[in-house]
Amino acid sequence: MIGFLARRLGWALPTLLGVSVIVFAIVKLIPGDPVATMAGPGASPDTVADLRSRLGLDDPVPSQYLHWLGHALTGDLGRSIAHQQSAGPLVWDAFLNTAVLAGIAALMAVVLGVALGALGAIRPRGLIGRLCSGGSVVAVSLPQFSVAIVFIAYLALRTGWFPVTGMHAVGSDGLLDLLHHAFLPALTAALVPAGVIARLFRSSLLDVLGQDFVEALRARGLSERRILLHAVHNTLPSLMTVAGLQIGYLLGGVVFVETIFSWPGLGQLVYQSISARDMPVIQAGVLVSAVVLVLLNVLVDALHALLDPRLRTR
Repeated sequence: MIGFLARRLGWALPTLLGVSVIVFAIVKLIPGDPVATMAGPGASPDTVADLRSRLGLDDPVPSQYLHWLGHALTGDLGRSIAHQQSAGPLVWDAFLNTAVLAGIAALMAVVLGVALGALGAIRPRGLIGRLCSGGSVVAVSLPQFSVAIVFIAYLALRTGWFPVTGMHAVGSDGLLDLLHHAFLPALTAALVPAGVIARLFRSSLLDVLGQDFVEALRARGLSERRILLHAVHNTLPSLMTVAGLQIGYLLGGVVFVETIFSWPGLGQLVYQSISARDMPVIQAGVLVSAVVLVLLNVLVDALHALLDPRLRTR
């Protein structure tokens, strides 16, 4: 197992290096001049040129990348132009808020996806099975933006059951208040992953239930409930893989949800930073998201290898 983890981490390092190159290059291609933004609209050309020189932006692009990467490896992700503070703590605080929302959404997605997939596999030709299969297709097809607007209109504004924006009510920071504020954005973010998990779990469960060992278990007189438990156990590796990928999707794909519901997460911070041409925050935000996604994939591979020892030799 240690050798397996060492190989996975060995592959993760060049992946992270490649991600850092892509992040740096993409930010360089974003229109706008961060130096002019930092200097202010009334700055003279000489002031802008002097500031550009002090920041090292007159150096060749490879030198700029190596300078930025060296600082990033020590935890220095630059200084925010818009907020006038270090970008690292700013991005980390926003990422923790995103992790809270993504965690709640992931729990919803797994529970809903497993339930729909199991019901669709147990009675594939029955009414409930067809409804569950159709529900998973609808969940995958619904755009987050439209779902968020519908939820806000009917479950927040019309009924008043849920708040529309923020993580907490004014003067409150309790867990129940957080869950109350997180329900609608988490449900909005969870629908697509839930549909994906439901479809793949249903397919995997149907494949296992059609194997010979299931008929052998029935011949031995085991109840359908115990047979289903055996079948679910055999689908756990594939379920864990797809669930891990969907959690990664949630960490990087809740930009619209955070923006619509004013959730103070990393997606909203990067969106605001793009509008403000705050390049250090954009670079730091995308880099942190990419690093977490790569490490999450390594963790999913490790858990998969624990459940299926055959993978450890690959």
